[in-house]
Amino acid sequence: MSSIGRESTARIVKRSRRPESEWLPPALLWLVTCILIVARQGTVLTLAFPVLSILVGFWLYFKAPAKFLGYMWWLWFLSPEVRRLADWFKGAYTPTSLIQVAPLAVSMISGVSLLRFYPVLAKRRGLPVLLMLVGIVYAFVIGVFSNGLLAALYDVANWVYPILIGFHIIANWRLYPNFRTVVVGAFIQGMLVMGLYGALQFLVMPPWDALWMMNAQMNSQGDPVQFGVRVFSTMNSSGPFAFAMLAALVYVTASRHRLRWIATVAGFVSFALSLVRSAWGGWLISMLVQIVKSSNRVRLRIVVGAVAVVVIAIPMLMIGPMAERMQIRLESMINLGDDHSYTVRNQFYSQFAGIAFTNLAGSGMGATGTSTKLTREDAQLGEYGNFDSGVMNIPFVLGWPGTLLYMMGVVWILMRGLLTSQCIRSDRFATANLSIALATISMLVFTNSLVGTGGLMFFESICFVLAGARWKKSQVK
Repeated sequence: MSSIGRESTARIVKRSRRPESEWLPPALLWLVTCILIVARQGTVLTLAFPVLSILVGFWLYFKAPAKFLGYMWWLWFLSPEVRRLADWFKGAYTPTSLIQVAPLAVSMISGVSLLRFYPVLAKRRGLPVLLMLVGIVYAFVIGVFSNGLLAALYDVANWVYPILIGFHIIANWRLYPNFRTVVVGAFIQGMLVMGLYGALQFLVMPPWDALWMMNAQMNSQGDPVQFGVRVFSTMNSSGPFAFAMLAALVYVTASRHRLRWIATVAGFVSFALSLVRSAWGGWLISMLVQIVKSSNRVRLRIVVGAVAVVVIAIPMLMIGPMAERMQIRLESMINLGDDHSYTVRNQFYSQFAGIAFTNLAGSGMGATGTSTKLTREDAQLGEYGNFDSGVMNIPFVLGWPGTLLYMMGVVWILMRGLLTSQCIRSDRFATANLSIALATISMLVFTNSLVGTGGLMFFESICFVLAGARWKKSQVK
C-alpha cells in the first residue's frame, strides 16, 4: 500500500476509536422512511429513499468505513420491503422502482476504494480482483452492443459490486476488528427482524407483499395467500433471503450478541419456510466446514448450539400448514424423479449446455436475470430472465475470454483464503466466513451465487479471511 494509503487508513483507525454519532445519519434515513410510510407518501418515498440512502452511504464510507458495510447490508435487507410499501401506498405496482437502486448504488460506492488504493491491484492480494474486473469489462462491452446500454449497466453492477466490497475489505484490513463487530451485529439483528417478519408473512400475507407477488412474475415464490408463500421476508425473493439467513445462522457461532439465540430460532424457522433446498444444503456444508476447522471446544459449542436450535424450532415447523409445506418439500428431496423443479432443471441443463459452452464470444451483460426487463418495452422478464444455473450462466454471459479471466481470479482468491485460513484457526469469525464462502460457491450448480446477494456473501467472506490473516500477522510484529 502506498504511504498515502497507509496514512489514510491510520486516520480511519484513530477516528473509529473515538465515540462519534456515526449512527445518526442512518437513523435519520430510517426515521424519514417510517414517517413517509405512515403518512402514505409512496411517491415521495420512491424519490427520497434512494437519494438519501446514497448521501448517507457516502458519508459513512469516508467517516466510518466499517459501519458502511453494516449500513449496506441493512439496505439489502430492508429496501425491497420499503419498495413494496411505497407501491402499496401509491396504489400501483412499479415494474422498475428507483428504491431498488438504493442498495446497489450504495454498494457501488465501495468502488472509490479502487481509486484510493489502486496500488493494491498490482500486488498479489489485488491481482485476482484485477483479473475478475477485466473479464467483466469484456462482457460489458459485448453486452452494450448486444443488449443495450441500460441493461448492460444494471447487470454489470450486480457482477461488480460484490468484488468492489471485497476489495474495500482487503484495502482496509487494519479495520478488521471493526468489520467483525459491525457485520456480525448487522446479521444477528437482521436475522431477528427478517425472521419474525418472515413468520408473519407466512401466517398472514401482508397485502403489499401480495401485490408485489401478483405483478413481479415470481411464480416460483408460491401463492400470494396465507400459508401459500415461500417466505422471502423483507427481501426480493426466497433465494436472496435464504442466502442472508444462511450467513446469519453461521455468524451465530462467532457472536456473543445477547439476542443471538432468539434471533437464531426466528431465523431458522423462516429459513426453513423459504423452502430453498440449495441453501439448506449450503448451510449443512458450512456447519461441517466449521466443525472441521475449529478447535474441540468450539466444535462442541457449534454442535450443541445447532442441536438446541433444531430441537426448539422443529416443533414449530411441525404444526398445521407449516408441517404440510415442509413435508412436501422434504419428500421432493427424496423422490427427485417426481419433483417438478428438479425435472425442469435437468431439462434446462441438457438443452442449454451446448448453447452456453459453445458461445465463444458470450452474450454479454444484460442477457440474463432481472436486467432483461430493461431490454423490453413492457418491462417484463426476457427469454433468459430466470436462469437456474451459475455453471452455465458464467460462460453464457462472459464468453470464453471473460470466463477464463474471471474464474482465474475467483479460484486464485479462494485458494489464498483456504491457505491463509490455516493461520487463524482460533479466529471464529474468520472460520465462519470461510465456511460461508465454501457453502456459497458449492451452490453454483443451482444459481449464479457469485453475483448479487450470493456474490456479496462470497467475496465479502473470503476477503474477511484474507484481511483477518493480514491483521493477525501485523499484531505479532
